[in-house]
Amino acid sequence: MSGIVENNILRSSGTVAVSAAGLSWSDTIITGSTATVEAGNGYWVNTTSNTCTITLPSSAEAGDQIVIIDYARTWGTNKIIIDSNGLNYQGNDDTYTVEYSTDGQSVNIVYSDATKGWLPLEDDVTANEPVAPNQAVFAFGANAAGDKVSMSNLVNLNGVVATDVTGVGTSRNRIVGANYGGDKGIFFGGSDASARTGVSNLVSNVGVIASDTSAVATARSGAAGTGYGDNLAVFAYGYDTDYGNKRNLVNSSGVIASDASVAGGTSRSSTQGARYGTGTAIIAYGTGSSLNVSNLVNSSGAVASDTTGVGTASYGKAAASYGGDKAFFAYGWTASVISIKNLVSNIGVVGSDVTGVGTARGYPSAASLGSFQTAICAFGRPSGMTNVSNLVNSSGVIATDQTGVGTARQELGATEFGS
Repeated sequence: MSGIVENNILRSSGTVAVSAAGLSWSDTIITGSTATVEAGNGYWVNTTSNTCTITLPSSAEAGDQIVIIDYARTWGTNKIIIDSNGLNYQGNDDTYTVEYSTDGQSVNIVYSDATKGWLPLEDDVTANEPVAPNQAVFAFGANAAGDKVSMSNLVNLNGVVATDVTGVGTSRNRIVGANYGGDKGIFFGGSDASARTGVSNLVSNVGVIASDTSAVATARSGAAGTGYGDNLAVFAYGYDTDYGNKRNLVNSSGVIASDASVAGGTSRSSTQGARYGTGTAIIAYGTGSSLNVSNLVNSSGAVASDTTGVGTASYGKAAASYGGDKAFFAYGWTASVISIKNLVSNIGVVGSDVTGVGTARGYPSAASLGSFQTAICAFGRPSGMTNVSNLVNSSGVIATDQTGVGTARQELGATEFGS
């Protein structure tokens, strides 16, 4: 191959070996379906478009070394195949198939002898590239005229809310969002122009909301939604023909499972949920009557029985994670709109009321930002509709109102994406 940056020394046998300073590295990225490599060199292999068969030298001496690296983190999609070219590989002859098929993998092989042949010194997976902190999106809701709307507003890492994007699935309100798949989101349920619905809309890792997915779960409004586990989500409770305690798990591909019952939890709607701790979540408050119960969600998505007496009984609140492992609930309705927050510790304990945290309102929504360190609450209904927002810092302190952007509305959903 051409394009090798030399960094070798001459062995006593007259052949070239790797110097103490390291291998010689190719300055040409391998992109083809086949490549022949030489001892003493390192190679970048890009399998974005195809698999690649790597042919090793037909002869080798003890200590010969070759390194091959997944250039584009695509070996999981298009693998590499090692052809040991007549020599043994880990003690197996050339008739055996040797494949590497993990994104981000690097293979560092050294030749031993005729018995064992080429042996991996390392075949590690390197840590993924730095992950951009998550952003958020608000979507759907009901405007000041009472119309259900189909619009969304992206939120950047600094909590700046963008202008409306219209036409993102069936217009509806009393909808809920949740984060799943590590870097994506999903909206579920709500009430459209004629009835409650069970449709859902996936949100990509760049915040694009997909068209409707037909219902699997029971059509209902006012459910709680939250991520849990490593990359899963759950929707629970809500109103169908009455206040309910149904639960639907969401897998890492965004597929909603059929209904199951919540064991021991009070049937209700207008409730909310958020992650806390590691892999766990909490659902709290709501209405059948105004409630101040909470239910912990374990890392398998099981919703526990009620814990009572967690702040002022209320409904129509916003909830999100902050500080990486804690959560908050804020605003809502009692007999009137309230400006109250309740912080949740990293073991799921709900704190007492803290008052005076921005404009009192009901049915806002909230989502986390910046790797779940901070958050934003926005929109809702004070007396009319509002589009104000309030940032939440990594200590759970809710800032004063920010002037609104986007159509004023309530009963909308929010979810994170891109984490």
